Amino acid sequence: MRVPRPLLAALILLTAAALVWVVLDLRSVGSGPRETTPPGPAASAPALAPVAWEGGPAYYARFPATAAAGWTDPSFFPVGVWYESVITQDDVDKDRAAGINTYVELTETSDMALIRKNGMFAITGEPIAGYGPETVAWLITDEADMWAGPGDDGWTGNFPGQGALCVPDDPHKERCGYTVMKTLKDRLPKNDGRPHYANFGKGVMIWQNDRQAGRFVNDYTDLVSLDVYWYTSYYACLDAQNSLKFRADQCARAANYGLLIDRQRKLDALDGKRQPIYAFVEVGQPAPEDRQAIGPAQLKGAVMSSLIHGARGVVYFNHSFGGRCQSQHVLRDACGAATRPAVAEVNGQIRQLAPVLNTQSLQYDFGKGVDTMLKRHDGAYYLFAMPGVDGGPGPHTFTLPPGVPAGQVEALFENRRIPVTGGAFTDSFAEESAYHIYKITP
Repeated sequence: MRVPRPLLAALILLTAAALVWVVLDLRSVGSGPRETTPPGPAASAPALAPVAWEGGPAYYARFPATAAAGWTDPSFFPVGVWYESVITQDDVDKDRAAGINTYVELTETSDMALIRKNGMFAITGEPIAGYGPETVAWLITDEADMWAGPGDDGWTGNFPGQGALCVPDDPHKERCGYTVMKTLKDRLPKNDGRPHYANFGKGVMIWQNDRQAGRFVNDYTDLVSLDVYWYTSYYACLDAQNSLKFRADQCARAANYGLLIDRQRKLDALDGKRQPIYAFVEVGQPAPEDRQAIGPAQLKGAVMSSLIHGARGVVYFNHSFGGRCQSQHVLRDACGAATRPAVAEVNGQIRQLAPVLNTQSLQYDFGKGVDTMLKRHDGAYYLFAMPGVDGGPGPHTFTLPPGVPAGQVEALFENRRIPVTGGAFTDSFAEESAYHIYKITP
């Protein structure tokens, strides 16, 4: 789910030649709709072509469950939390206060009536007792690309840690992931109007070629996401250095979360159909071997990079198994003291800008060093911008597209206006994770 920059012209230049190839490859194909939909108002912008997409909120009209839940409303943008337990009203209150509206997987003891009563939604891996219209989609499984690998071999039915996985058993080359996906999808309720969702990981992002990864992304799901925790994951950075030729200092960057969306958009394009692609961002220190927890500014930057590159929803990994503060409910307890305010802040921005985010983006190149997304809504243009993988802190001059009147540029949520001279304006980014959202009006 990527960028409102031109799909072919906004290729990023990196210092390492191999990484250049990867990034160019990721950006070589943009996303487009899973069904053909008429272009929205943004597509009529003079001389600006639309970025291909899945259709925005109209996509959810294809599924009775999401349509009935109101997901076709342009003011709604999915913001989820991974694998929570909902038992009390206090649980829901804390999650809603953080800006969460969807539970992506739940414990089997969760109170579905309570979720329903509070107008929240759920995506679960099986029907939970008491489920109803709050359950808007089914989760097939998590990270089968990693633990089962690409292939059609037999599956034992085991999950990681339960014993042999694939048949024949080769612990050094698992290759039954496609069988896993098909088997688990077939176990879910059929023809009940709910879309199917899956999350993937480093297999799709790093280890597998397009043909292998493309089958995971395109053959089973109607909604998809991919998690690589760039700011915190020790092994993800090692894999990126070995396979993607990242330098050590290129790993822990907000812009890399956008690369995850690029990768999925490219793969999602291969079958000529489109689906919403969701971002996955950590809120703590996910694994015991991780060296650090994500910081508040980093978290917000990771979310914004994902949105700029075309994410159509956000899911937060709410577990922290490393460091001094470990929790499976980071956003509810003391372990989230540092990141919870950042989550609430960026989610508040998403909620306020949902009608803008739910429009089709426009192609335009604002130059090297920045990642950007340009949209048009209610007569105004909105420019989302932050440093790209080839950029960093410092000033940048934005030259606006011809035909875009710019009498005023307002930096939203910052209480400041920026002067426009000759169709251009200059602003600065304090750090690699910093972002600005500009409202441009005549």
